[in-house]
Amino acid sequence: MHRVAISSTGLFTPPEVITNAELVASYNAYAALQNAQHAEAIAAGTHTALTDSSVEFIEKASGIQRRYVMEKSGVLDPTRMRPHFTPRPDTEISLMAEIAVKACQDALTAAGKTAADVDGVICAAANMQRPYPAMAVEIQTALGVQGYGFDMNVACSSATFALEQAVNAVRCGSARAVLVVNPEITSGHQAWIDRDCHFIFGDVCTAILVERLDLAPAGAFEVLGTKLLSTFSNNIRNNHGFMWRAEDRNPEDRDQLFRQEGRKVFKEVCPMAAEHMEQHLQSLGLTPQQVRRFWLHQANLGMNQLIAKKLLGREATTDDAPVILDEFANTASAGSIIAFHRHHANIAAGEVGMICSFGAGYSIGSVVVKRLSSADA
Repeated sequence: MHRVAISSTGLFTPPEVITNAELVASYNAYAALQNAQHAEAIAAGTHTALTDSSVEFIEKASGIQRRYVMEKSGVLDPTRMRPHFTPRPDTEISLMAEIAVKACQDALTAAGKTAADVDGVICAAANMQRPYPAMAVEIQTALGVQGYGFDMNVACSSATFALEQAVNAVRCGSARAVLVVNPEITSGHQAWIDRDCHFIFGDVCTAILVERLDLAPAGAFEVLGTKLLSTFSNNIRNNHGFMWRAEDRNPEDRDQLFRQEGRKVFKEVCPMAAEHMEQHLQSLGLTPQQVRRFWLHQANLGMNQLIAKKLLGREATTDDAPVILDEFANTASAGSIIAFHRHHANIAAGEVGMICSFGAGYSIGSVVVKRLSSADA
């Protein structure tokens, strides 16, 4: 059995940004068009009028200030309200694979590695561009990795669940190194027409290089342990899938996109996540107070503050639990990895950190790591 390390991470950031002000203007224009179209029914009381959104509402509800997207003009068009992606022929690399390759190359460069050092690719994201061939196999081939690839989806916990699979593959010797990549094009399944959630998501891609500790570069993070939990809930759901044609469903139906019962999620997931993390640390002989930094799922500022407070017994600072959702919004499974990518440089040798995600399923995944010195690697 091999000791395992996270050697590096990579990040692809989309080229376009949507501010809250831009998003609000677009949504409110859409609401005005819809209300005008249904004016008679609204007056008769048979149709509910859409209410305006506001920058203040968004920031109070979530802490989000902006988000990156792959294409903004379609999202901001009140007659469209979704991104405009140009279909690509099968002979061209798919959009999701393209951004995944960029994030993986960033991670490989950071570790001083090449595709020849990697034996597997796991593509883990909240939604896939297609059912098959697996996105991971396309990414693997584009990178030049000789080995295997597979896709997996556990919604916002996809990255941490994939990390456990990668860690186990390396630990047991079936792979020297595995790339976990999280291409989250959430703008494609975001309900931009729903005031309660039109601001939540952003696009991004992260990558994590997991490899044998004896092959890892100086300053890598040893994986001390992983822990996964899932329990079924309908409070976060997206019903879109291959059966919609056989069911004669309208692809524009509201349940064909992301939807959630936000208050229920907050109430139920916060204590569940805090308990999960504390139990994981306890199993490793650690307490929350011994953790230098928590890299948490970036869905909602209030959730992260409450979870960190439950763990630490005090108000957490952004040094305890860094925040990136103000800039990136909720990037599904990539959020905790962005937090780690952006905020790990000042972790000293011997200090312990914890990556944790939580989301639809419900699902919770945690990874406890320790910074290594140059002598340890």
